[in-house]
Amino acid sequence: MNQHPSSAEQTEREERREFAALQWFAVVVTLIVVISALVIGRQIGEDVQNDAPPLHPARMATNAADAAAPAAGAATTASASAGSSGAAPQPGAQAASSPGPVKKTAFAPPAADQIPEGPMGDVIRQGEQIFLHTGANAKGFVGNTLNCVNCHLDAGRLANSAPLWGAYLSYPAYRSKTKSVSTFSERLRGCFMYSMNGKAPPDGHEVLVALETYSYWMAQGTTVGEKLPGSGYAKLPKPEKAADYARGKAVYEAQCALCHGANGEGQRSGDVQVFPPLWGAQSYNWGAGMADLHNAAGFVKANMPLSRGNTLSDQQAWDVAQFIDSQERPQDPRFTGDVASTRKQFHDTENSLYGTMVNGKLLGQGIR
Repeated sequence: MNQHPSSAEQTEREERREFAALQWFAVVVTLIVVISALVIGRQIGEDVQNDAPPLHPARMATNAADAAAPAAGAATTASASAGSSGAAPQPGAQAASSPGPVKKTAFAPPAADQIPEGPMGDVIRQGEQIFLHTGANAKGFVGNTLNCVNCHLDAGRLANSAPLWGAYLSYPAYRSKTKSVSTFSERLRGCFMYSMNGKAPPDGHEVLVALETYSYWMAQGTTVGEKLPGSGYAKLPKPEKAADYARGKAVYEAQCALCHGANGEGQRSGDVQVFPPLWGAQSYNWGAGMADLHNAAGFVKANMPLSRGNTLSDQQAWDVAQFIDSQERPQDPRFTGDVASTRKQFHDTENSLYGTMVNGKLLGQGIR
């Protein structure tokens, strides 16, 4: 005789099947929620990372150089520790502390004691010594008592005094002075012709190779072609009043004559030129960049009096530049034989006093 389960037993089995089905459903739902949370969380993390402000290109290049060659010694700004750690800045903190574009800061070149050993280091040190003691180490190419370091302070490191690390990045470049594209080596040759009132070394000469190698080493951690803050001379706005000889003379006598002499002759200690002459036979000639008022004013404003840069007003800087560049100095080596035609060809700007009358005297006749 067949036995049939009671209705109670049948109900109990159906309830167990329903409960088991609910358990499996709960497990599936839980897995879906967990997987979704992981996917969404990862996406949010990627979005935050992508939205983080990028490091400055120069800083990124420095980080790469630091990672690849710590001995290169490229010192950078106060943000270097955060940049080199690899930690991305937090967007919220960035927005709160420095809204808008990230402000560039002056590049800090490697220190002298970081010059490497070996043949490369030997040439770098040779370039450094030529830069510091140009007449003694570049004999035959220097025609005055100046050294490169007189216009490019702190061995070519100091911002706003046309530092080597800024100059090296800027070439090849078109120059209105030569009306052609100049290489860095050609730019160095011009320094010997004009600032040093001498003779340009021939292409490939060891003096040029050493100076270019020193400049290359100084520029480690920078980005080629980038205009870094402080890479040239300070650019001053035009003065409120026209630059004035008499006001400039008063500034010179009060602030400059102690080091550079009453007649711009500078100071010497034996064979060493301690403070450079600013005009006269031993100074830069009329073709030098410092004979242009805007360069001289920018240099003075940022760096003079020595160790007390930015203490003179813009007006004082323009006035004293006017006074200094109103003094006679060696002839421009491009001299055509006539001051007026030489001015028209090479000096026809408001920043050059060559070929103008100052205090009843025609400037540009050179030191005889």
